Amino acid sequence: MLRRLMMALAAVLSFAPSLVAQTVPTPREHLGFDIGEDRRLANWDALTSYYEEVAKTSQRVVLDTLGSATAGSPFVMLTITSPENHARLDELRDIQLRLADPRRVRDDTELEGLLTRGKTVVLITQGIHATEVGASQMSANLAYELASSHDPRILEILDNVIILQIPSLNPDGLQWVADWYNEYVGTAFEASPLPWLYHFYTGHDNNRDWYALTQKETVLTVEGAHNAWHPQIVHDVHQMGSFGARLFVPPYIEPWEPNVDPALTTAVTQLGTYMAAELTAQGKKGVVFGGIYDAYSPARAYMHYHGGARILSETASANLASPITVPARRLGPGRNYNAGQRSWNFPDPWEGGAWRLADIVEYQKAAALALLTNAAKNRRYWLENFYGVNLRAVEKWDAWPDAWIIPSNQTNDVGVAYALRILTLGDVEVHRAELDFTIDNIDFDAGSYVIPMNQPYASFANTLLEVQRYPDLREYPGGPPQRPYDVTAHTLGYLMDFEAVAVDGELDASLGDPISVSDFAFRLPEHLSGPDAPRVAVYKSWQEPMTAGWQRWVFDQHGLAYDTLHDADIREGRLAQYDVLVLQAQSASSIIDGFRPGQVPPEYAGGLGQRGSNAVRSFVQRGGRVVAVEAATEFVAELLGLDVRDATSAYANTDFYIPGSILRVELTPGSDVVAGLDPEVAAWFWGSSRAFTVDDNRVRVLAHYGSGDPLLSGWALGGELLSGAPAILEADVGAGSVVLFGFQPNYRAQTVGTWPLLFNSMSK
Repeated sequence: MLRRLMMALAAVLSFAPSLVAQTVPTPREHLGFDIGEDRRLANWDALTSYYEEVAKTSQRVVLDTLGSATAGSPFVMLTITSPENHARLDELRDIQLRLADPRRVRDDTELEGLLTRGKTVVLITQGIHATEVGASQMSANLAYELASSHDPRILEILDNVIILQIPSLNPDGLQWVADWYNEYVGTAFEASPLPWLYHFYTGHDNNRDWYALTQKETVLTVEGAHNAWHPQIVHDVHQMGSFGARLFVPPYIEPWEPNVDPALTTAVTQLGTYMAAELTAQGKKGVVFGGIYDAYSPARAYMHYHGGARILSETASANLASPITVPARRLGPGRNYNAGQRSWNFPDPWEGGAWRLADIVEYQKAAALALLTNAAKNRRYWLENFYGVNLRAVEKWDAWPDAWIIPSNQTNDVGVAYALRILTLGDVEVHRAELDFTIDNIDFDAGSYVIPMNQPYASFANTLLEVQRYPDLREYPGGPPQRPYDVTAHTLGYLMDFEAVAVDGELDASLGDPISVSDFAFRLPEHLSGPDAPRVAVYKSWQEPMTAGWQRWVFDQHGLAYDTLHDADIREGRLAQYDVLVLQAQSASSIIDGFRPGQVPPEYAGGLGQRGSNAVRSFVQRGGRVVAVEAATEFVAELLGLDVRDATSAYANTDFYIPGSILRVELTPGSDVVAGLDPEVAAWFWGSSRAFTVDDNRVRVLAHYGSGDPLLSGWALGGELLSGAPAILEADVGAGSVVLFGFQPNYRAQTVGTWPLLFNSMSK
């Protein structure tokens, strides 16, 4: 009898999970199709309604709306853990924040209690790049499994981990891309390019904002997830190209940014390798680690300066939700591996064939669960490692100064305010001196800002305030440079035109409480805001470059009045209503030709064409001004017959290579464009920047690259080749004029120091 009762109970218990699971709707039940199904994409409206249902039906899930994205979409986060953990979530968050700041831990006894009771906190961010559709779709499958499954592996994760899931870091873009794809699926334009930036301002650059913190989505994530919880692990889910590995996980290749704690480097390495081992054991081919991506720029890694290990995963792409076929012969060399050959960091090559959204979803979900399994099984390690990283920061690395000082009464208070906002939003403690003081034999006035370097997030301050010296890495000795994954400089003092001083010694200053700067007011120059302000038009191609989006952001923050003109507007004569036309960095062929016919629906094909180009020429000759940046300068020079060329195009990359650095530029007085600026400025130079050769007496040189090697921060191979080369040009053409920028005056909305040049250039 007892045996029969036990068997009956076991049967009930074995059936109970399915009963529970049925209370949480599957993605198919809610959306009407399986996640990953060919040629089916759920938009953000559908996905958010699904997450609402999951949160209603599962005690493991809480859904919060952190705010609104740039174009108004709800920006949401799921908190997923066991019901028992949810019941004590405030206590668990307090434990996490104490471990994040060792100054709040009294003794070893208290520490042991925190380590025993605490949980690993994992933030999973998905869909920052809206055309990388797999992650934002997979997020529904992952949420469902965590919300409903009673598999022992899932239960172990839920017991030991607090999962913060942001299913889309760009919900506006997800809505646009999914709606665009669904509108044209099954037609000649299936999976055609979206003819506008998939983030309103930044396009693909929205994952380059993790120290400047300019965009709403970045700030919501930092305030609502990073700073609220300080996760030990952040899994950033992406897609990459179609013709290499099927999945990348760390370790990263060199270089690592030097302010990142070594224990984070090794934590990333062990976790990424664990994920690769688990997926390879599951039979998933084409997993690479120790290749492709480096860990240098803080623009992609806020968490590395806040105690967290960043795990970037990149899965091979299909054609949005349309399947592709990859021939084996197309699989070849990549950075530090070869997709066509077996190697230590690519042990089981994928041999080519069909690749579809379902494969992407499967690989990404398997990677996420592998990461969460590691976080659960090694809970104690992750908490101890996290505490140790933060303790070393509080005790101050020997390589750091004792403090950074931002002296008071600087001329560029906008740059100072912008930098203070970044630092304080990044949880750096910044104090304001109430009295004059001296340190390191340097006198500072009251009102100076003081950043002591014995604090948990000092590494964030140090990397942003010090000068970068990026290593000279080559593909092989004497060979071409090894391309950084991103840029090589981020010194705020140069970008934003203010002085920051590193000092050693005991601080003998009366310091107020840490300041808080959540925002500040941008100020528009008077000549652009008064009754005689020029009428400004900004060109917006259907192939709009990201730099143009960043430009619109800066104009909008300053309240600059401007109109956006598309190709048809200019072709039809609307340009005549304006005084100034701004062309950001876009090639002449893109401006003139745009998308080819058949690539996108007809209303988005083509560019200015001959008619629009003639309208621009007539606009200048009749008295208008054109301001052109980097690649767009070639369109303007050729259109107006100016004998101006790019000198850098003649140099081999073994002799000249500047992938993204800050250079010294010398201004020539006498023009309104340079009025009010110091004789030298720090300017942003990268792969699309130019140095001019001029053979035209109509052209005036307003700025030169500094003499000698003009490098201030970053990496410049052959920088001396720029010595004295023209950097900004001005020319009169007919009754109008043009200003040509060889460098980028508005790099990712950070180069506050050269914004005045851009604003001045729009003055008539």
